[in-house]
This record gives sequence, C-alpha cells and structure tokens, in this order.
Amino acid sequence: ERERGITIQAKYTTFAYGATRINAVDTPGHADFGGEVERALDMVDGCVLLVDASEGAMAQTKFVLGKALKKGLKPVVVINKVDRDGVTKAGCDAVESQLFDLFASLGADDEQLDFPVAYASARAGASSASLEECQKQVREGSGSMEALLKLLVEHVPAPSGEMNEPFSMLVSMIDRDPFLGRVVTGRVVNGSCKVGDRVHALKRQSGEVREVGRVSKIFTSKSLTRVAIDECVSGDIVTIAGLGEATVTDTLCSVDVTEPLESTPIDPPTLSMTFGVNDSALSGKEGKQLTGRQIEARLKAEAETDVALRIKGGSDERIEVQGRGELHLGVLIETMRREGFELSVSPPAVIYGVD
Repeated sequence: ERERGITIQAKYTTFAYGATRINAVDTPGHADFGGEVERALDMVDGCVLLVDASEGAMAQTKFVLGKALKKGLKPVVVINKVDRDGVTKAGCDAVESQLFDLFASLGADDEQLDFPVAYASARAGASSASLEECQKQVREGSGSMEALLKLLVEHVPAPSGEMNEPFSMLVSMIDRDPFLGRVVTGRVVNGSCKVGDRVHALKRQSGEVREVGRVSKIFTSKSLTRVAIDECVSGDIVTIAGLGEATVTDTLCSVDVTEPLESTPIDPPTLSMTFGVNDSALSGKEGKQLTGRQIEARLKAEAETDVALRIKGGSDERIEVQGRGELHLGVLIETMRREGFELSVSPPAVIYGVD
C-alpha cells in the first residue's frame, strides 16, 4: 500500500470521543478492490467522503460513492488539503457543486443531497466547518479534529441493534492468524457474546448451519492493533476466533437463532488469468516455490481471505484465477513473487456474464 499510494485492504479501528465510542473503517477507493468496499458497508451506519480541495472528485470516487448511496448511507463530505497554495473559497465551492452533481447522477435522495461539509488538513491535524477558520488553524498550528468528530456524532446514527436479543453478527471480513487459524470480523448487530460461548454460522441465503463451534478469542482494534477482550456487545466491531469454516456474508450467532441477517452480495469477477508453473529456461533461478501444488495451495489460501477472488482448477498444472481487474490480480502476482514463488501467467481475459 505504501508503494502504490492506495488502500488495498479494508481496516477498522475503535476510538473514544467524549462519551461516544466511534468505529472507523477505512476502505479502498479503487474499483479493483471493490470486494473490500462491499464488505465494509455492512459494518457502518454512515460514511465520510474525502476529496482533495484542488482536484475534487476523482474517477474512482463514483464507484465507492455509488455503493454507499445505494446502501442508504448519508455521507459527510470532508474537503481535505486546504493548506495547499492556491486553495480558495471559490475553488472549494466549485468542488462542492461538482459533488452535488455527482450525488444527483448516482440517484441520491434529498437527505443524501443535503450533505454536511467540513474542511480539513489531515497533515496539520486541523478541521473546521469554515474554510477560513481551518486555514487559520493551520497557520497558527492550533488545529484539532474536534469539528469533524462533532459532525460525525451529529450526523451518523447510532447502531440499531437490540441488546436484549440473542447474539448475532454479520461476518464482513476474514483473516488468518498464525496461531488461531481463521478469524472472522464483523459488527455485532444484536445481543452480546463472551469467550467460551457456543455459536453457529448460518449461510446467507438458505439459513443452513455451516458449522457449530465455541468462541475462543474476541479482539477489538485500537490503532490497527488487535486487543483481546472478554465480551462484545451490540454495535461493536470485533474479530472472533474459534470457527474454521465461517465466511463472508455468513451470520455468526447464538445457537438459538435460526434466521440469517441481511447482507450485501459480492459483485462477480470481471477478469481472468491462467496461472501455472514457470516452464521457461530460467525456471528456478529466482524463487523456491516452483511446483503447481505449491502455487495452487497459495492461491486457495488467498481466496479464503479475498472474497472477490475466485480460483478454478485446470489441467496440466494450470489454474484459472478470476479477479476484479488488472490491478487486483497484479498485486497478487507481485506479492507471490516477493514470497519466493515462480509462476507463469497468461494475458488477462474479460469475463462475460448476464447482468
């Protein structure tokens, strides 16, 4: 992510503002990593649209914003980098007008079109409802994020779950811990859960029980660091260990619950590439992971945590890998190369389907 300057994986953290606890989820802005966006939308009640004061809305803004508006979220607009030379009130007004037109073209309703605006300089740690005030804070070095946090508390609704209902949580992210195995992340919708509680995972459409297990660990996130806790309650975003088969869009819940929660379906892949062993004359010169079995195992492990990726077995040690775009698959190939894999890849091919 540092090398490419973009967010690739969604991440969440929790922090306190006065008496309010805020869960923040950072999502990619690129359509190739839209699987991360779709999963994150099920964990939040509002969203912040961050735009550059000079550049305005970028091409990829339309993709992420469209997903949020369709979900019914009411964005808070933050015009960032107001400390740059040449940023004026007229320029920021033009950006706001551009955003209004973009919202309207994406089918926003009246409430979504009436979006609140904050001005900020993230680098200087300043924010305000007024451009002039924010720029003054930057010059004086007296800025804070108070104005933005206050705006979030005012405009983002509180979680709608019920504490007195049985425990239920929608799985939105999957990860693999070297010590705990598969761990699942999501927002607790109803009830509470403690370490040692017996739970089961329900499939999204059928409501069938995928597996039954016990919660071995519960984690929350603070500054992107996992912190173990004993109990989670309605509204918390947590990571739970103890189940080995639960996947994204499953409902993790008390064994008394029989109906799965509603979730956002994941968009299908758009491109495919064929991965295989390196059978060129330079085979074995750089990497140590050379066989088709090793490549297939690595790809299947990646598909467990990246739900936008699909793996289809082929013949003669060739595996079809489907993803959301060239950047999506390109990052995977580069990651495998750095891990010591040698492989051959075909040119990308478009996947055709019925809308």
